[in-house]
Amino acid sequence: MQENIYCFKENIDKRGTLVSLEGLKNIPFQIKRVYYIFNTNNEPRGFHAHKNLKQMIICVNGSCKVRLDNGKNKSDFLLDKPSKGLYITNMIWREMFDFTEGCVLLVLASEYYDLNDYINDYNEFIRMVN
Repeated sequence: MQENIYCFKENIDKRGTLVSLEGLKNIPFQIKRVYYIFNTNNEPRGFHAHKNLKQMIICVNGSCKVRLDNGKNKSDFLLDKPSKGLYITNMIWREMFDFTEGCVLLVLASEYYDLNDYINDYNEFIRMVN
């Protein structure tokens, strides 16, 4: 699952560093929704999959780990740079954990919020992917 990691170009000069994110260019889908997670108190999050939604997750401050599970294999990823993103396709179970103090996790989504797109039960997820 290493193909899930994207390294975004950093534009660096004396004023600082800028990373540009563009749908259908360096983000492999059209961006329809953006949200961010912070003040987690290091409480794990996620524990779901999506039927159709694709996401790019970027830790813009601090760090955290993300566990991806396709029903057969699990892989852990460390998000620790604002120029590194984790691409999550549909039908992948995700869990976010080990948030550092001040962690801000930015999420770009391919679809608008739809409660019916969520799979919140792990056993149901396993049945659906197998």
